[in-house]
Amino acid sequence: MQDKHLYEYAVIRVVPSVEREEFLNVGVILYCKQQKFLQAVYTLDEERLRAFSPHIEASTIKPYLDAFVEISKGSKAGGPIAQLDIAGRFRWLTATRSSIIQTSKVHPGFCSSNAENTLLRLHQQLVL
Repeated sequence: MQDKHLYEYAVIRVVPSVEREEFLNVGVILYCKQQKFLQAVYTLDEERLRAFSPHIEASTIKPYLDAFVEISKGSKAGGPIAQLDIAGRFRWLTATRSSIIQTSKVHPGFCSSNAENTLLRLHQQLVL
């Protein structure tokens, strides 16, 4: 039997009007301590965004979503937050905030030895 690894994930959402609490799922961030894995992936469907909220431009949203990816990678392009340890980056990215980009509550699960496959599966199920 393969080892199962505990992971945590959150859905990345675009929330055009925070007061209305409506959102569009656009990505997933997954953290697995045992595999030293933290990665975010997103797909911004511009047509769907326009239908959902015509006053928001995709070009406004993309840099913020790219920041999620860069911070999760720990790259210099992610700024000072990207220099935190892997758990610190995940906790910072999934912290509750009132902004146009938010994450869901953090959910746990178990995956095999390939957390990236789990991330892509969750992205397919929850976003696409």
